[in-house]
Amino acid sequence: MVGPQRPQIILFGSSIVQLSFSNDGWGTILADVYARKADIVLRGYNGWNTRRGVEVLDQIFPKDAASQPSLIIVYFGGNDSMEPHPSGLGPHVSLPEYIENMRKIATHLQGLSDTTRIIFLGCPPVDEVRIRETRGSIGRTNELCRIYSEACIKLCNEMGIKVIDLWRAFQKQDDWLTYFIDGIHFSSSGSKIVVKEILKVLKEAEWKPSLHWKSMPTEFSEDSPYYLVYSDGKTTLNPSDWTFHREIQWD
Repeated sequence: MVGPQRPQIILFGSSIVQLSFSNDGWGTILADVYARKADIVLRGYNGWNTRRGVEVLDQIFPKDAASQPSLIIVYFGGNDSMEPHPSGLGPHVSLPEYIENMRKIATHLQGLSDTTRIIFLGCPPVDEVRIRETRGSIGRTNELCRIYSEACIKLCNEMGIKVIDLWRAFQKQDDWLTYFIDGIHFSSSGSKIVVKEILKVLKEAEWKPSLHWKSMPTEFSEDSPYYLVYSDGKTTLNPSDWTFHREIQWD
């Protein structure tokens, strides 16, 4: 591991997570926002459901690790919520099993350390017309996403876990159908909604230490005589916390 050791923010889940570094995705945005503050670590797996997630919990999040993540953001549900295939194959997981699997994931993560924080993402909506155009009929509907999203939110409320209702966050926007590249996975606009919701939770959470980016120390932020010289010719400009390059000045 390279040093200095920073807090780790782990993104864990299915393709919504794996693709979060594609197409100006939400993982990419978080990596920029948390530059010099925390490392964003990707643990996303295309096509996975909660059964697969539960199977690998001990491998991805070993309880005896020398250090544990500061924050884990979890997303599963879109694949679980798909209609069952007659063959018995495929990603479908019944609603009761989905709830139980998410409970197992949450319980394992809560047991990692007293300072590991968790945020679950509920299922976002989907553009059914776009899905049919690009993939044909694959048994994925907006209504099923809503049902699994509400189940995730209810579970998190019971367990005291922060949860983001992406289903409603998206549909508050008049143009939410444009927030996907294929009806399922996020475009740049969709990812910005995800980041906005995550940062809102982190800003409002009463966690100590705070994991909101503005509250976290910047690595190697001290002044240096090697920086660009200020107009007075006597001092230098410290660029450690410059954010002018960002399209959005995140709060």
